[in-house]
Amino acid sequence: MVLGAVVAEELGYKLGDDIVVSHGSGKVTLQSHDDKPFRVVGILAHTGTPIDRTVHVSLPAIEAIHLGWQQGVPSQGPQTSADEARAMDLKPKAITAFLVGLKSKLGIFTLQRSVNEYNEEPLLAILPGVALQELWELMGVAETALLGISVLVVISGLRGMVAVILAGLNERRREMAILRSVGARPHQVFGLLTAEAGLITMAGVLSGVVMLYVIVFLIRPVIESEFGLYVPIEWLGTRDLSILGVILLAGFAVGAIPAYRAYRYSL
Repeated sequence: MVLGAVVAEELGYKLGDDIVVSHGSGKVTLQSHDDKPFRVVGILAHTGTPIDRTVHVSLPAIEAIHLGWQQGVPSQGPQTSADEARAMDLKPKAITAFLVGLKSKLGIFTLQRSVNEYNEEPLLAILPGVALQELWELMGVAETALLGISVLVVISGLRGMVAVILAGLNERRREMAILRSVGARPHQVFGLLTAEAGLITMAGVLSGVVMLYVIVFLIRPVIESEFGLYVPIEWLGTRDLSILGVILLAGFAVGAIPAYRAYRYSL
């Protein structure tokens, strides 16, 4: 028996341990194969894939533990021992699924068609890459919808920032007057308010990035343990940085609205 990395870590198995497999789901055990325990002969390294949560045994071993079983339950007569099973021909008579790897990718669709058109058995050939591509296309629709919601959130946040700065201009007339009295030019006051809006936007962008990494770091072990999904912690890509750059420029741009109002204020 070979264990995936997560299985061995969570259940505390190590090389040489004996494991009894059972029929059932979760903590419910219906029938146990305690007369023929498996022995751990290998533990796979972390792959970041569902393989980390799998247990691998050979097909002859599956046949061996079901010797003397009928319709999913053990018979009442004497059971075949493990030593007796080793001396028997345990070649399986039927299997339900298997993976096929081809040396040439050019024959993939030809093989798929020949399997699907096979008349002796009702077989079905599935291309994992194509199935995953369809899944990602479906997820792409949801990603586009979330991106649209994000755009609306950014617009709402920028509008709120402009409204707050505009509302505070009347209270800041004395500040503007002092700046003008000490020699500040109107364009300098314009630049100060534009920079203020840009710095607020930059603070929001940096806070969002930091919160993203903190949340991913905290929920990453939970997602991996509960759902078997590996969530990598990577640097922001070019697309992400471009989006953040656009948001930052938008912050400076909308800051020009209250800055223009302040520019027109006189002493």
